[in-house]
Amino acid sequence: MELAVAGRVARPGTRSLLLATDWLAAAMLAADLAVVIGSVIARSLFNAPVEWADDVARGLMVGSSFFGAASALARGENPGVAFFVEKLPDGARRVADSAGAVLVTVIAAYAAWNALKLGWLTTGQTTGSGLPLEWTFYPMGAGAACMAVFAGEIVLRRPAREIASGLALVVVAACAYLAWDALSPATVPEPRTLMLVGFVVTLMGGLPIGFALALAALIYIWVEGSLPGVIFAQQMARGIDNFVLLAIPFFILVGYLMEANGMSVRLIELLQRLVGRMRGGLNVVMVTSMVLFSGISGSKMADVAAVGSVLVPAARRSKQNPGQAVALLAASAVMAETIPPCINLIILGFVANLSIGGLFMAGLLPAGLMAAALIAVSILFGTKAAEAAEVIPAGEVGRMWTGAVVSLGLIAMIFIGFKSGFATATEISAFAALYAVVVGAAVFRELSFAAAWRCFVFAANRSGLVLFIVAAAQSLAFVLTLQQVPHMVAEAMVTLSHSTGVWMFMLLSIAILIVMGSVLEGAAALIIFGPLLLPVAAQLGVAPLHFGVVLVIAMGIGLFAPPLGLGLYGACLIGDVPIERTIKPILGYLALLFACLLLIAFVPGVSLWLPHAFGY
Repeated sequence: MELAVAGRVARPGTRSLLLATDWLAAAMLAADLAVVIGSVIARSLFNAPVEWADDVARGLMVGSSFFGAASALARGENPGVAFFVEKLPDGARRVADSAGAVLVTVIAAYAAWNALKLGWLTTGQTTGSGLPLEWTFYPMGAGAACMAVFAGEIVLRRPAREIASGLALVVVAACAYLAWDALSPATVPEPRTLMLVGFVVTLMGGLPIGFALALAALIYIWVEGSLPGVIFAQQMARGIDNFVLLAIPFFILVGYLMEANGMSVRLIELLQRLVGRMRGGLNVVMVTSMVLFSGISGSKMADVAAVGSVLVPAARRSKQNPGQAVALLAASAVMAETIPPCINLIILGFVANLSIGGLFMAGLLPAGLMAAALIAVSILFGTKAAEAAEVIPAGEVGRMWTGAVVSLGLIAMIFIGFKSGFATATEISAFAALYAVVVGAAVFRELSFAAAWRCFVFAANRSGLVLFIVAAAQSLAFVLTLQQVPHMVAEAMVTLSHSTGVWMFMLLSIAILIVMGSVLEGAAALIIFGPLLLPVAAQLGVAPLHFGVVLVIAMGIGLFAPPLGLGLYGACLIGDVPIERTIKPILGYLALLFACLLLIAFVPGVSLWLPHAFGY
């Protein structure tokens, strides 16, 4: 929809507001980083725990997430499913776009009003450390209000006729329900049916995923009638008001800092020096680079951007098919879904109450298996050595080794930190960001203050996008729980498994996550289905760490599967390749990865050997 691509804020007032939201989101992220690092240092070196640090860090994250999401909305960066709406005739598409823009404005304004109201209602209440509770809700409400202003500006930018048609569509749909309820209340579908219909229709209509999830929850609240609106705001805040989730913006920040300070380029250059001359060497470099970058930044699209921006142009220079290169890039991103510190593993650990360290260990061997398969195929069907050698840069070897060693030190810090127990995943991610800043400024001398600040702005926007989807999914998960949907799903799956065997449950779970991963953003699919399926798996005797890894890989396959996979579209944009040129090669790579997934799913030792060896 046009809302998802309207990249510029046209009016001077909203341009100023965008600058303000950028600065607020980045400043809150920087303050969060300082609070977490300071808290760890005070606790570990001076034995003086800072009791208020967790509460302040969580409150700053909620505010930063909503201001960052507002900036992302203004720039048109919200992910949505454009496949279906683009097939509509031009007139119908414009009406759908206008209706979607109106709905985004309504949802953002409703969230803002109720978040501010919740702040007022909680005045005088305190957190566990004694800080005012309303400090969490007022920044959230202000960020959502900015989001509503940006959404309204996008509506007003459209021609008056399109605004009227979009508004009319929304009003007619609402009036049709009210008339049906007034004339024949006994025949009105139950709330969960209306939720499902609303979610599917708006998602296919191109509404950004986070807003489609929020609208589904709001449909239940509005139709059911007994829940106050502040419950919606409360659940959205609750969805991201958790110290564990701070690892997401910090690891995303690490990815941007690595790109800005030259760590990414140095690692790729070294890999090209080491294996670029072998048969299929450039493809081997691509897979290996994704292994390394996923172990550093944790952000999938940051990894794809860092590797693809260097190696896809290199593939063009060596006269390789760029569509093939982008397909391998996307497949490598699927492979890297379970390499620590992947954000989706952190999210799954949070929503399903699993050990994040255990998930990190459980994901290593499965990722190694898939990486080995991709490397083997790359060598078997790769280009000749002479062609690959043409793209090897003539950089200074000493400089590349220095950069690589310093970059690999970041990976060592992450894994040693987890195993030693010195810090949590969130605290390690904060020190990883500090390490990237120090390395860029002091060692490489390539990270200026302005460049570092831009990294904070980009990271706040990107993490705001992710965490807004998490918040919206939590509001939907809450109303699904009220309707006992998880209980019904569990009963149905257990009954099916008793009659057909656990293998059928495993296959069904894989199919659900592949399909939902292709339709939803990865985090949303895991937030909705992880808590539904993991308790069933535990009842059936499937180890939670093993099953969690299977879910994350299945979601990754869906995320990069044509024709709907949002990740594949992102990889094509980064590689500047039409998606049509990637479909044939990506299907071959995904088939290989699916075969690996089946092996991982039905041989639990692949994912459980390392966690058991390390005591998880």
